[in-house]
Amino acid sequence: MQGDSGQERTERATPKRERDAREQGQVPQARELSTTLVLLAGAGGLLAVGDGLYVGLAETMRAGLSLDRTTLLHESAMLEVFGSASLKALALLAPFFLLMAVAAATGPLALHGLTFSGKAISFQWERLDPIGGVGRMFSRRSLAELVKALIKFGLVAVVAAGLLWVTLPRVLDTGIEPLAPGLAHAAHLLGWSFLALCAVTILIAVVDVPYQLWEHGQKLRMTRQEVRDELKENEGRPEVRARIRKVQQEMARARMMTEVPKADVIVTNPTHYAVALKYDPERMRAPIVVAKGADLVAAQIQRLAREFRVPRLETPPLARALYFSTKLNQEIPAGLYHAVAKVLAYVFQLRTHAPGKQWPTPPGSDELPIPVELRKD
Repeated sequence: MQGDSGQERTERATPKRERDAREQGQVPQARELSTTLVLLAGAGGLLAVGDGLYVGLAETMRAGLSLDRTTLLHESAMLEVFGSASLKALALLAPFFLLMAVAAATGPLALHGLTFSGKAISFQWERLDPIGGVGRMFSRRSLAELVKALIKFGLVAVVAAGLLWVTLPRVLDTGIEPLAPGLAHAAHLLGWSFLALCAVTILIAVVDVPYQLWEHGQKLRMTRQEVRDELKENEGRPEVRARIRKVQQEMARARMMTEVPKADVIVTNPTHYAVALKYDPERMRAPIVVAKGADLVAAQIQRLAREFRVPRLETPPLARALYFSTKLNQEIPAGLYHAVAKVLAYVFQLRTHAPGKQWPTPPGSDELPIPVELRKD
């Protein structure tokens, strides 16, 4: 299957494509499912209420035809009798009609849900195109419908002939029965015969429904170019994309700030850069960067560090090297292992410092070796 551009429709329909098709009334149609449900409802209704329905209709007809001479001579009385009989017949048939209506609506609802589209029922000039009509007559879909109709006709005819052969003596017996029992017996036979015929349509629906879903999916398939064009359209204008990126950055920054209180040390510039490091020797091969930032973000990291009493070390060369050579949630470069090891050793001394003893001296910048390729002086 090819698109308007000549490309093969190899891509599955996107959610937007499916929504647009639904708005235009393009949904999978499985007539066999609706037909099967209506027939099953009719057969079930006849078996459930057929006896009472036929007896009630017979009584209504008998009452409507049992008229005295006075009634026959008055037009208004005749109309009243006719109206009363009609209301009684409708009351008897209403549950049966309601059951059939529910069954007819259940098929489409089960297949594609509640759908209403004004475009599907609007007048379209292309439908009057004779060339297009001939093309639809000889399309793959028409051929499939023809084959399905022939198969359905053949199966129903075979089953109907078999039922007639088996039930013919019982059908003939209803002719010699009294009216009410005969009608009830006929309704019973009709219901079971109907149910047997429904078994054939169930087999057809089981095959037809997956085919219709597959064919609908094939119709909605897209070319790769159509997918790319839709992606560009969904991304929107440049200012919208910029706004989305800004929101994403703010969310990422907020997540990053939640990691600052968990850091082992904050290495600062002291004002321009700040990098938060964390190291767990049992789970990590090397220290990782859990937060970093410049200027205002660096100030916010230092503020959180003071608030949650995270150790800070002012060493501009190491801070710059860490900031420019690392990424969030990744290990530091191997060239900075030695310098960061000294910083973590100092932090460990702070944690184990005993009251009354001299505070450990922080390592100076000249004590922290930084490779030339990582320096950002």
